[in-house]
Amino acid sequence: MSGPAGSGIEVRSVSRSFWSGREEIRALADVSLTAHKGEVVGLLGPNGAGKTTLLRILATLLRPDSGSARVNGYDVIEDAMEVRRSIGYLSTRTGVYGRLTPLEIMDYFGSLHRMSPSMIAERTEMLFGRFDLWKLASLRCEELSGGNQQRVSLARALLHDPPVLILDEPTTGLDVIAAATTIGFIDISRDLGCCVLFSTHVLSEAEKLCDRIAILHEGEIRADGTLEELRERTGQRFLEDIFLHLAAGSVLQPGASGQGPGCA
Repeated sequence: MSGPAGSGIEVRSVSRSFWSGREEIRALADVSLTAHKGEVVGLLGPNGAGKTTLLRILATLLRPDSGSARVNGYDVIEDAMEVRRSIGYLSTRTGVYGRLTPLEIMDYFGSLHRMSPSMIAERTEMLFGRFDLWKLASLRCEELSGGNQQRVSLARALLHDPPVLILDEPTTGLDVIAAATTIGFIDISRDLGCCVLFSTHVLSEAEKLCDRIAILHEGEIRADGTLEELRERTGQRFLEDIFLHLAAGSVLQPGASGQGPGCA
């Protein structure tokens, strides 16, 4: 399913602030970013950089104070329901219904997406096999470990075969094998034409997987480009050193790659 203006993610000059008592806290400041069909874009930044705020805006859970954002061609404010149909969204805060089993969760969310019983069964079969969930299928989610709940949440997010994936630290709490399976699935999703935007603190994941990397710090995009472009601009080889260089306030500013924010 594609929206009227094409596929992917387009963020233009988005700002968002919160109030803590009488103090205004700026979470995002004039952020612009794109992610295209068949592309994986990694969003890196320290805690409090604004990553989750941006992803929640794209998932229609928050409204921007200014600027605009489109997902799969749909405006996140004017066409929020279409955006929700278009995305698979996962965050460490998503959670699962503790009194339901993983199978019941898939049936419930499949019905919300108006999927036929046969399609729910087909997608569940594939996803539970890939994420090794069949042995947990009939247990209540409240009985599962945090990592297993995260695997159920990921399967739930992918159930309706969405064209856009918005993943906030998708491997948090997973063991090495489950994390590798998740990264592998993201890689396959890209090959199938999905647009993927995901945040992570595991720099090796971003280094291995991402077509482009955007570094967000203090609510601003400090850099956006391929790993090779970031290496050329900073003179650093390893992503950890690139990240530290840019997060500390580098000469590389948004659009310094010469292509503008988010251009591939």
